[in-house]
Amino acid sequence: MGAETEKLRIDKYLWAIRIFKTRSLATEACKAGRVKLNGQNIKPSYMVKIGEIYSIQKGIERKVIHVTGLLERRVDAKTAVQFYEDQTPVEETYAYKSTFHAPVLKRDRGTGRPTKKDRREIDDLKSDLWEDDDA
Repeated sequence: MGAETEKLRIDKYLWAIRIFKTRSLATEACKAGRVKLNGQNIKPSYMVKIGEIYSIQKGIERKVIHVTGLLERRVDAKTAVQFYEDQTPVEETYAYKSTFHAPVLKRDRGTGRPTKKDRREIDDLKSDLWEDDDA
């Protein structure tokens, strides 16, 4: 499978388990404070230890991973999941996916201002969206 080592940098580990597409993206995320251990920002050169839990912010997506093994080289996705445990709360994964399914309120250019009827329909649509989120 993968080569196990005693010491492994966090940026290399996140790249190897396929959280980031390139190692430089993983390094940048660490430098920007988007990779945290116990709420503390960590440097790209931080040495990963088995059993630690990292919080990773990647765009609008937030992941929480628990290190179960060290992986030096990048491998396929099926193999990579054996070296970490995804502990991301379900609400956060659902919230991430639901942003792509939200209807887009858009009016065609040149149609002018909405009429009273249009405004009521828009308000009804918006209130339906907010009620669905509360359920």
